[in-house]
Amino acid sequence: MNTLLWILAATVIDGLIAFSGVLTLGLKKKTFESVIFALVAFSAGALLAGGLFHLFLESLNYIKAQTAILMLLVGFIFFFLMERILRWHHCHEGHCKVHPVNSLILLGDGLHNFIDGLVMAASFIVGVPFGIITSLMMYAHEIPQELGNFAVLVHNKMLKGKALWFNFLAQLTCVLGGIVGYLFRQMDLFRNLLMPFAAGGFLYIAASDLIPELHKEANLKVSIKAFLFFLVGVGFMIAVKFLLNG
Repeated sequence: MNTLLWILAATVIDGLIAFSGVLTLGLKKKTFESVIFALVAFSAGALLAGGLFHLFLESLNYIKAQTAILMLLVGFIFFFLMERILRWHHCHEGHCKVHPVNSLILLGDGLHNFIDGLVMAASFIVGVPFGIITSLMMYAHEIPQELGNFAVLVHNKMLKGKALWFNFLAQLTCVLGGIVGYLFRQMDLFRNLLMPFAAGGFLYIAASDLIPELHKEANLKVSIKAFLFFLVGVGFMIAVKFLLNG
């Protein structure tokens, strides 16, 4: 089995993780809504910590701190502008038929998965055993993140089936990243600049769209639970980072 086939197999499996949201479909409405809110809180923490500890921090190994910070700001500003444009196109007198945060989540996840594909391709080029280990580590943090993304899409009024398929399409950019990474083995600079850019997008989504959603909950008990899930999301991504480095 040659290197390209290993890369394709690993990235396709990563794409199928998008369907992990089906685990929540059999729940009763009240339970489902409670789980979705908890996963939104988890996703906010995971995006925040994942952007900083996985994408931004990793980029510092390859580019200067000033460049990484600049690209993070460019990513933050880009996602801000994207949301303003989406609101301008889809919202009228305060009513949004299409929720901009859904588009931002899918865009940010697509960028993240494309980078994952580049990284997985690079690891398999180094060696198949190293590629397999790297892929398994990525799957470990992709499953809860994709559950969180699915929860955000559904929370913002997207139909469950549609949310699963759009999540899957965003996840498939990992396959594209794997192919590009294999074909253009010397494009490290592009990948390194894309990491802090995507991190800026993750920070914007978490701070501007998800955390404000958590503030809308008036019930103190539910708010405390949401905050705890937020911390779990942060802690999980930090723990995965240390495991990857270990």
